[in-house]
Amino acid sequence: MLKGKTVVVGVCGGIAAYKSVEIVSRLKKLNADVHVIMTENATKFVQPLTFRSLSHNPVLIDMFEEPKVWDIQHISLAEKADLIVVAPATANIIGKVASGIADDMLSTTIIAADCPVLFVPAMNFRMYENPVVQRNINTLTDLGYIFMEPESGQMACGTSGKGRLPSPEAIVNYINDLLAKSKDYSDMKVLITAGPTREAIDPVRFITNPSSGKMGYAIAAAACERGASVRLISGPVNLEKPCGVETVYVTRAMEMYNEVMKVYKNYDVLIMVAAVADYRCAQIADRKIKKSDDNLTIELVRNPDIAAELGKVKGDRILVGFSAETDNLLKNASGKLISKNMDMIVANDVTMEGAGFGADTNVVKLIKRGGNIVDLPVMSKKDVAHRILDEILNIKNQNEIDRT
Repeated sequence: MLKGKTVVVGVCGGIAAYKSVEIVSRLKKLNADVHVIMTENATKFVQPLTFRSLSHNPVLIDMFEEPKVWDIQHISLAEKADLIVVAPATANIIGKVASGIADDMLSTTIIAADCPVLFVPAMNFRMYENPVVQRNINTLTDLGYIFMEPESGQMACGTSGKGRLPSPEAIVNYINDLLAKSKDYSDMKVLITAGPTREAIDPVRFITNPSSGKMGYAIAAAACERGASVRLISGPVNLEKPCGVETVYVTRAMEMYNEVMKVYKNYDVLIMVAAVADYRCAQIADRKIKKSDDNLTIELVRNPDIAAELGKVKGDRILVGFSAETDNLLKNASGKLISKNMDMIVANDVTMEGAGFGADTNVVKLIKRGGNIVDLPVMSKKDVAHRILDEILNIKNQNEIDRT
């Protein structure tokens, strides 16, 4: 199933390193070309000879070891890899990569790579829950790195909690899914909006909303990983630009509207994730409005509904929208799906635990024309992004069948 795919397996120094032996074995049975990079600490748990025997390739450990062939090994592997998977991924390697530190063969190869990188954390649950570790994971996730959630259960140290390495079978299945998806958008161009907009009241005040942009940025990163040509039109957010994604920054709703309408004809898929302000001030004060005893009245006027305007002109393009609701989720979202001529709407109740603005997870329902609903559980926004992209492919395939 993985014939022609090159997988680099990074093994770090943790008790779960023994499970990496089976990961390498399973990948080889799927006909992948497997290369193993071990940290020095990992060699204290598993001998390199084990991985060399299973992978049929040299095991890399020391950056300064005399190479078997003349190439710069970390660059060579980084260029040929279709995927780098770090399992187990320790707090140390996650922190290094998040900080841009490249001081051994594994961290240097990861930082030199432009392929997807999958981290599978395994550590004591207190380490995993440490705010510094979680910050590093969030930093890397925002940059487009992929994380597979650890499992909960009994640990080697005698404690119990979230931090166990998933089974080798589950990890290899996850790898297989990633590689199977890796280029299924290679012939598609995707336009995405993300984040909030800001509508000025005066030079120091504005109207906005709590959107973080994380969902839109996750979709942009996922589409890029899967081979799409992606353009992201972003409101003001505190996120890093997704790797490989053409990103345009705007502030006001009218700026986002103009940018979308200027370029939408060049794209196959339009995904409107941004939380665009429905209203803007009719007049913007040119000086700061001073406090007074009188009540302040601000006149608002409607902004264009970008998704609705696209629905009028989309033609054969696939249009996907988002609907954040606090009540009557299905009724409100389904109404928008029809009235705006969308092909699918992603609906979420922002009052639910695990959903809402700024969260790293989401709980959504994917509602398609014809009434088909895909109900997703609490998932990371990156996983939700891939499920949305999966359903868009299903819509594309069905549209092609209907046209024949």
